[in-house]
This record gives sequence, C-alpha cells and structure tokens, in this order.
Amino acid sequence: MSYFGSIPSPTISDFQLGPFLVHFYALFILLGIVIATVFAAGRLRAWGMKAGYAVDIAIWAVPLGIIGGRLFHVLTHFNDYFGPGKDWVSMFRLWEGGLAIYGAIIFGALGAYIACQVEIKAIGMRPVGIRFLTFADAVVPGLLAAQAIGRFGNYFNQELFGAPTDLPWGLEIPITNPYYPTGLPAGVTFHPTFLYESLWSLLGILVLLVIERFFNLRWGRMFALYLVWYGIGRFMIESIRLDPADIFLGLRTNQWSALLGALVGLALFLVQTVKHTGREDTGYLPGYPKPVSEKIEAQENTLESVKESEHEASEKTSNFEAEVKTTNEETNEKS
Repeated sequence: MSYFGSIPSPTISDFQLGPFLVHFYALFILLGIVIATVFAAGRLRAWGMKAGYAVDIAIWAVPLGIIGGRLFHVLTHFNDYFGPGKDWVSMFRLWEGGLAIYGAIIFGALGAYIACQVEIKAIGMRPVGIRFLTFADAVVPGLLAAQAIGRFGNYFNQELFGAPTDLPWGLEIPITNPYYPTGLPAGVTFHPTFLYESLWSLLGILVLLVIERFFNLRWGRMFALYLVWYGIGRFMIESIRLDPADIFLGLRTNQWSALLGALVGLALFLVQTVKHTGREDTGYLPGYPKPVSEKIEAQENTLESVKESEHEASEKTSNFEAEVKTTNEETNEKS
C-alpha cells in the first residue's frame, strides 16, 4: 500500500470544556444547521420575503430532522442496537454518530411544512405564510453545505469509511477500530467516503446555482434537482462503504433510499414543470403577508373592542352602585 499523501485519522473525537464533554460530531452538525439557516435567510430576503422566517421554520425543522435522522439510522441498523449483547440505550447517544440523512430530510421537511403552512390553534401557532416548496428551494444550497460539513463529524468518529485502496488519498484507520475489516493487516488505507460525499455536496452547490442562474428553478424544482443530485452521488458512494447495513436484492438499504429519493426528485421536477410554466412572483401563501393597513386596522379594532368592554363594565358597575345606594336609602326610610 502507498502512504504518500494518505489522510491520517484524528486522534481525538471530543474535548473537555469546563464541566462539559464536547464532541466534534455534534459541533459539525450544529455548524451545518447554522449555515443552512443563514443560506436560507439570505435567499428568502433576495426573493422579497422576511429573512427571519428561516429561523422560525428551523425551530420546527431541526428537532424533527434530528429525530427522523436518528430513527431512520436505528431502523436501518437494527442489529447494532437490539439483540444478544447489544446495548439498546446507545441508540440515544447521538454524539456517537448515526444520523441518516434521508430520515432527516423526511422529518425535517415535515417540520418545515408545518412551520410554513399549518396553523395549530391548540397552541396558538400561526404559520409563517410561505409555500413549503419555496422554502425548500431556498434552503437547498445551505442544506448541501450542511451535509458537506456534517460528514467531517464522521471523519472525527473514524466511521463510515470505504473499501481498501492504495490511492494516494487513502484514509488511515487504526486496526483497533471496531469496523476495521477482519483479516486485513495493520496499515491498510481506505476510501475516505466522508470526503467523497462532502466534495459531491460542495460541487452540487456550484452546479445547481449555475443551473438556477439560467433556468427557472422555482416552484420546488431546485429542491427536486437537489434530490436527484444527492441521490446519484449517495448511491455510488454507498456502494463502497464497509459499515454494516441490511442488504435487499443486492443493494444496501441506503442505496435503495438514494434511488427512491432521486426518483421522487425527478417526479417532482416533471410535475412542477408541467403545472407551473411561469415565474413564481411570490413565495407567500394567499393572504400573506398581512398588509400594514390590515394590521393597523386589526389593532385598532382590538383596541376599540377593549374600550367598549371597559365602557360596558364601567356602566354595569355604576348601575350596580346606584341600585345598592337606592336599596340602602329605602331601608333607612323604613327604619
């Protein structure tokens, strides 16, 4: 094997910060979330909408995305958490790695849809009032950037590496790693699949933004192409990964997910292209945002209602006091 230019594995995956143990995996995930939100905010502002909506939507999308990502990972690696000698409690240790991107996309999209378009009267929540697919288009570059950054969490955890290779950029993995293939001698280098996926995601930002510059990719078409782009790359990269995974019809679970994701993206692109031939002039839902005049009128109506209620209460109090006074006078006269 050639070691010229090989990539060394990090010797640490966390560090102590006062009383807290900080994991690099968590830091990269958090950094990705921040960058995705900033990207989305900037694009919404450029499209004539409020940048702050990106934060409002992230409040719903991020927690559900993390739950979905972890749930999908556990379900597709069931034998790693359940069975003889397995510690099922470890499925709650997110810092050890294991957030499936497709689970995060599905549940994160659900959270974003709720924040964008669903009113929940029970908790007094109103939607931000923009189309879900408009936000999905806006977040695509940031989402790819977050995925590119998040993969470095796998690098620090020394996980999800690929098959052995003698390429100059092979990744060094210590033989003590629990996923080191049995029977291989120490010193073998492996495909740095974390780096492949990171570079594929960064290239996707460039490609999709260039396409967007020359073609109308609103109405959800940008998000559709993201699903196709990421699905193609993930399908190829997944084929050389060595981490345990369920196999169906000769393909790993995540390869099927990538294939399905790409097909969904293609279908979404075709449907939206046929359905919407013109430009998307606004991403707001009908009736949003409320015009300033309507907001002022609503505030004035509310204030007027409060004044009327206060006036009615005052009249009732005065009438009651008058009745009490009259009663007292009558009582005194009888006495």
